[in-house]
Amino acid sequence: MTIGNAQVDLHLHTTASDGRRTPQELVQLLVKRGVRYAAITDHDTTEGLDAAFEEAAKHPGLTLIPGIELSCDIPGSEVHMLGLFMDYRNPELQTTLRRFRDGRAHRGQQMVEKLTALGYLLEWADVQRIANGAAIGRPHVALALMERGYVSSTQEAFDRFLGRNGPAYAEREKMTPVEAIHMISAYKGLAVFAHPTFTENADALISEMCQAGLVGMEVFYKSYPPDVVGYLFRLARKHNLVPCGGTDFHGLSTHGEVEPGTAGPPIEVFTQLERLANAKRSVTTA
Repeated sequence: MTIGNAQVDLHLHTTASDGRRTPQELVQLLVKRGVRYAAITDHDTTEGLDAAFEEAAKHPGLTLIPGIELSCDIPGSEVHMLGLFMDYRNPELQTTLRRFRDGRAHRGQQMVEKLTALGYLLEWADVQRIANGAAIGRPHVALALMERGYVSSTQEAFDRFLGRNGPAYAEREKMTPVEAIHMISAYKGLAVFAHPTFTENADALISEMCQAGLVGMEVFYKSYPPDVVGYLFRLARKHNLVPCGGTDFHGLSTHGEVEPGTAGPPIEVFTQLERLANAKRSVTTA
């Protein structure tokens, strides 16, 4: 059930957060790779969306929708929630997202301090330079470690230092999954549970999230093998969730990263999501 040559990709990142392609470059890549329906879902920011939509307007074969990825806290782990079709220009939403991004920057500084205390000398200015004005994330710290020669890949940086239980990990302000779902819904968006295999006991969490208004979950994700896709598809159907997905493309050229057009749900899934989003907008504007 894996999808090759997928025309739908609902999980993508740009230089607005921790991706390495600008919004314009990502749109151009989507067109080149034959993607017809896509969502840009940067971490805690929608700053890249206007530029992406401007570029997408030059390519009538591509339908782009606004998205975001939010990190949520649960005991001992975390959940990532995608928000699709949100009213991203809402001033109140932007105020909240700026607070989240400030928390990311503070967390990044704490990680640099912890790494320095461990003997891995980094400069906060290096992380800022790599981020280049984007919402700072752990991958930017990982890239700074690579620049100094302390690790050979961003994956090694996460495995050794920056993962949740790593010696340089630092917490930041996060919502619970239920709070994230409510927030996404409040701004006319659809909440989708991202890469559920990354979360322990995901099945047990889904019922609570469904009661809060969860709409979909990622099934056709990145390089999930057929047995995992099959299991997640049955789980989505059990909870009446839309089986979403995408490549989670960052452009980091790391081992195992797949390009847009490689994985994603069928076009019918996008059509279903669009119908649900239109229905939500009609209710909230009535």
